[in-house]
Amino acid sequence: MTIYRSTRILLAGAALSALSSQAFALDGQDLLKKLNAAFATGGTVISADSVEVSGEDVVLKGVKFTVNGSTDSPLKLEELTLEGVSEEDGGAYYIDRVEFPEIDMTEEKSTFSVADLYLAGVFIPGDVNATGIDSMMFYEEAHSGPVNVTVDGKQVFSMDEATGTMSLSEDEKTISFEGSATAIKADLTVVEDPKSKETIDALGLQTLDGNLSMSGSWEIDSGTIDIEDYSIDFANIGKLSLSFGMSGYTLDLVKQMQEQARTMQTDPKNEQAQQAAGLAMLGLVQQLSLINAKVRFEDAGITKRGLDYAGKTQGTDGAQMGQMIKGMLPILLAQAKLGALQNEVSTAVNAYIDDPKALTILAQPANPVAFPMIIGAAMGAPESIPALIGVKVTAND
Repeated sequence: MTIYRSTRILLAGAALSALSSQAFALDGQDLLKKLNAAFATGGTVISADSVEVSGEDVVLKGVKFTVNGSTDSPLKLEELTLEGVSEEDGGAYYIDRVEFPEIDMTEEKSTFSVADLYLAGVFIPGDVNATGIDSMMFYEEAHSGPVNVTVDGKQVFSMDEATGTMSLSEDEKTISFEGSATAIKADLTVVEDPKSKETIDALGLQTLDGNLSMSGSWEIDSGTIDIEDYSIDFANIGKLSLSFGMSGYTLDLVKQMQEQARTMQTDPKNEQAQQAAGLAMLGLVQQLSLINAKVRFEDAGITKRGLDYAGKTQGTDGAQMGQMIKGMLPILLAQAKLGALQNEVSTAVNAYIDDPKALTILAQPANPVAFPMIIGAAMGAPESIPALIGVKVTAND
């Protein structure tokens, strides 16, 4: 069986789709029970007023999504359509497609609309306490069509489309995922704060227009996550790309972290319980190790505008501001106790300021480094971090 799962970069569309995907199938009450079991780790409860079954299709009516511990009103949908529902081995369910109605909400002077929301290839586990991936919920594809937000009749945000897919390898040991959001646009001219508006105008950020993409994989048994690329690219600003790898993110760890998150949601006003759960969460994170990491920014004009604006606030121009930064940088780096990396950072930043094309920070340790070691070094001997995780900083490469 090939199954896919979308990523969090789809935000509300994917999350909403995931919730609805588990509502009712051939035995509606059984499916609802397993739906709630799958989402119990997130503190979400799903209910429906009625269920209509026609062959392999199921229509849920009066659907509500309630988050435990939240004072917000439940999210309500009049109707959800589940197409091609079948029962799998072990009491699991598979749904070919989950169709969501168009959302069009108005609150005071604001409106929010989104269309063409659906999930495809949804797998609902028969037992969330089973071993391996059979205890997890997946979906092959999550999709959102156009999203629009208006304030006082003026469009302030829009997005053409967002998609996400996940696939399971034939040996069921690796999950690969991809996601994208296209034509993300925002109008910042609606910002009213004078200081913020001045900064936005000076940096040429009155309108934003860009795309987002990500891809990666997760080896379930070893807990190795490889985020190959997570990029945000905005016209006339630049492209920020992130990638990283870490080990120790096993399915058992995921379930433990979900349990702690649910504990924190159950009693959000109990400070003692929140602190205890938070400490437990930190303890779980210590099971992770860093394999590598990379941060890269490719400039598309924002650096020069930023220097010009910073220079203007200091009574000078962008070129002089750049020289001031280059002069102050060694002092700041010395305070940071970066050791031998100090000269490398200075050289890269100086080159970038003189000719802003790209700036890259790379961490490439010879062997995976446990996060507790990194945290301990940061607190006790920060100058050892560059060598510990193999940090390199380059410009315009």
